[in-house]
Amino acid sequence: MTTTDPRLRPVAIGRALHRRDGLDKVTGRARYAYETEADTVSYACLVQATIALGRVEAVDTTTATDLPGVRMVLTPFDAETLTDTTGELAVLQRPDVAFRGQVVGLAVADTAETATRAADLVRVTYATEPHDVTLSADRTDLYAPEKVNPAFETDTSTGDMAAAMANADVTVEQTYTTAMYHNNPLEPHATTAHWDGERLTLWDSTQGVHPTRSAIAELFGLDPENVRVICPYVGGGFGSKGQPHVHVVLAAMAARANPGRHVRLALTRQQMFALAGYRTPTIQRMRLAADRSGRLSGIAIDVVEQTSKVEEFAEQTGVPTRMMYASPNRVTTHRLAALDVPVPSWMRAPGECPGMFGPEVALDELAEALGMDPVELRIRNEPETDPESGKPFSSRDLVGCLREGAARFGWADRDPRPRVRERDGWLVGTGVASSVYPVNRMPESTATIRVDGDRYVVEIGAADLGTGTWTTLAQIAADALGVGVEDVTMDIGDTRLPNASVAGGSSGMTTWGSAVVSAAEAFREKYGPEPPDGATADGHVEENPAEDRFAMYAFGAQFVEAHVHRDTGEIRVPRLLGVFAAGRIINPRTARSQFVGGMTMGLSMALHEQSVLDPRFGHVVNHDLAEYHIATCADVADIDAVWLDEDDPHVNPVGSKGIGEIGIVGTAAAVANAVYHATGVRVRNLPVTLDKVLSAL
Repeated sequence: MTTTDPRLRPVAIGRALHRRDGLDKVTGRARYAYETEADTVSYACLVQATIALGRVEAVDTTTATDLPGVRMVLTPFDAETLTDTTGELAVLQRPDVAFRGQVVGLAVADTAETATRAADLVRVTYATEPHDVTLSADRTDLYAPEKVNPAFETDTSTGDMAAAMANADVTVEQTYTTAMYHNNPLEPHATTAHWDGERLTLWDSTQGVHPTRSAIAELFGLDPENVRVICPYVGGGFGSKGQPHVHVVLAAMAARANPGRHVRLALTRQQMFALAGYRTPTIQRMRLAADRSGRLSGIAIDVVEQTSKVEEFAEQTGVPTRMMYASPNRVTTHRLAALDVPVPSWMRAPGECPGMFGPEVALDELAEALGMDPVELRIRNEPETDPESGKPFSSRDLVGCLREGAARFGWADRDPRPRVRERDGWLVGTGVASSVYPVNRMPESTATIRVDGDRYVVEIGAADLGTGTWTTLAQIAADALGVGVEDVTMDIGDTRLPNASVAGGSSGMTTWGSAVVSAAEAFREKYGPEPPDGATADGHVEENPAEDRFAMYAFGAQFVEAHVHRDTGEIRVPRLLGVFAAGRIINPRTARSQFVGGMTMGLSMALHEQSVLDPRFGHVVNHDLAEYHIATCADVADIDAVWLDEDDPHVNPVGSKGIGEIGIVGTAAAVANAVYHATGVRVRNLPVTLDKVLSAL
């Protein structure tokens, strides 16, 4: 085999290559966690609590275990004891019930149908207590968490916000809310577990095989080397598979109690609404202060959201306000209500997604009060340096995104007055909002490159959620080695491979790509242009001193055209455009898919999604895809995502910034702003549904 100087080879990065895993997925050859081949298989089905708070007093399993084919029913009174009996993963460790839908039993049988029937026959007796599931900003028991996800300061304050509000020419003070959202990937959370003595193998649908191994090994008191997690394919996650949930623990428990057998456990769609995380609802009190020229003198956001009494999770909703626009006076706060609900968790763009709704709608209200174009208002408040840290940005082209988007969208022809355009009975409006997402890079990833015959094999335990990792990492490796991308084979998704961080925070290519480049550099230095068969070199994510000198973010702008029917209030979005500045784009085909997917999810958040919690019983009642409405292709006729060329040499060796999450940020605000422009009705509480505009039409 021969390598050459990468500068002399055809460049792989930037080519719109087809996804390598695409054919296997559409033909069914790709094996997911629940489809693992095994000779001896048992199936597990959950028994869930039907009360929101209380205690299990007794469990009658007699009828269930009498069914032919039933192997056992685990309960809080006979399940094995884990090393940690508190927190979300401490399943079946105590008889206490902390939320409706909590697992209180597990039936294991030789067929999935028998396991389901056995679970239905388990009879649980409860002692109930009054529960509390209502989120409100008026609660007297709100508290400030020590940190917000993952480790940001809870509150920040710069300058004198009260004085800024008192002395401003124009102010906005409004409250905005976002709903509770559930991630709902098409592949449900699923695990197949098997023990061989003290060695555990898990085939799990996860965004990180190594983080899952660490969590499960600790919980079962195992050496991590005795736990193997395999996950070559993931059918979506949106953050919900970023850390293990109770089904992984239960599958391992059931498999240990059934020696020699593989145990499969897949959550149903309804079970996912209680057991796989969700995005907390938020209440955002916004304050803006500005002079007549539109320059902000103050910006503040006070966030109230919920967490669980089982385990705390504080979404960093207020964090984007700290850095997005220039203002000498800034305040951000977070307060939590601990309720009798499941534990919230990561969902695509935690913090930035809900946290850019209130500020971007408030800016639209400020623009209206000033009689100023909302694009110009955002440009006028462009900071020279990061308002939070004072560092220069490694690159920041929000202004370019706004101007390019305005030109492409035809913004110059927009009449700023609301409710002046009508077409065939439909009121027509347009809106804009900004997008932002930080550049995240994890420190713990490594990669190995080896020669196997006529192939370069790149090994790293990374995950592919459907984002294109199989393909894009091969492109990075090919350029770093100076070989054709067709000469590179990827091996990912297994803890037997070098350690990889979780696929989260849009950090995948930034982190894993850095490790692959490091391995390629070591490989070329060690072997030169003619490596022998079996040649091997390792690389890891090296420290980047630029992270201490620069603030690193991706930016974007989203433009929406909304139509609202004058008589019925029906809302449609026929046109949605996103323009992004997100570093070097590795693969335009997969990148556009990520941008458009995020924007579609943001549209879904704006118009449809809302998990409805019944306070009487403490659970989400629209807990399936028949009633939890999501956007589909029919909901937008013209959706497009483009990007500006951006060369940022500071972020990492590849120059990538991460694109999986920025697409969802700002979309909902742009939709709400467009609906206001169409109707003159300001909707501050998501979702934007016809009942909120109809009365004013």
